[in-house]
Amino acid sequence: MAKREQARADAAFARGDVGVDGAATEETQDVAEVERGQAREQLLRGRAYLGRELLTWLLWRSETGDALVELEGTGVNVLFMGRITLRGVAGDVTELSAKGTLAPYSEQVKHALDKGLLVAQARIRFTHGEKEYEATLDSEFLDVRAAKLPALMSEEEDDQLNERLFLTEQLSAMIDALVGDFLKIRVGKTWSKQVVPAMKEWMRGDEQGANALSKAARARGRDARAARH
Repeated sequence: MAKREQARADAAFARGDVGVDGAATEETQDVAEVERGQAREQLLRGRAYLGRELLTWLLWRSETGDALVELEGTGVNVLFMGRITLRGVAGDVTELSAKGTLAPYSEQVKHALDKGLLVAQARIRFTHGEKEYEATLDSEFLDVRAAKLPALMSEEEDDQLNERLFLTEQLSAMIDALVGDFLKIRVGKTWSKQVVPAMKEWMRGDEQGANALSKAARARGRDARAARH
C-alpha cells in the first residue's frame, strides 16, 4: 500500500501536480504573458491570411506572362506550376489541392477561389534573364521549400559554394521584391476598389477581368519605366 501511494506521489510530482513539499501546485500565468501569447497568435494568423492573399494575387498577376517586377534592371517572370493547395476558413470545402502542369490556372481552381478559398501553397518558377529558379512557397510564414537553383557554372568546389549562395540570395531578393510590390498595392486605395473586383472577374472567367489584368500589367510597366527615368 505504501509503495503504491509513493508511486502515485512520484507520478504527481513528475507531472508537476505537486511540489517538492508535496503540496499541490497552481499554474498561474502572468496576465501580460497571456496577452502576449494571444497577440502573437493573432499576428501569426494575420500573416498566414496575408500570405494567402499574396499568393492568390500573384497567381492572378502571373497569367499574363509579363514580368511582374524588376531586379537589378532585369524583369522577373512568374509561373505557377505543378501542385497548388487552396485553403479557406469557412464553407463546405476548406481545402483543395490540384496537380498538373497548368492546374493552377484551371477553371476548377479559379472557381474554388471565387467561392472563398485562397492559395496556401504553390510551386512557382521564377525566370530572371536566362536563369530559372523553382520554389514551393507556403503562405504560413512565406517559407521557401524545395528550391531548385539554376545550373552552376563554376567548376571549383569553393566557387560552386559561393555561386550557390549568390543564387540563393537572388531567389530571396526576387521574392522580397514581389512581396514589396504586393504590400504597396494591398495598403493602397485601389486594392478594394479596383484590384479585388478585377480578381473576382478573373476568377469567374469574365472577359472584363482579363482586360483589367492586362491594363494593370501595362500600367505597372509604365510606372516602373517612369520611376527609372
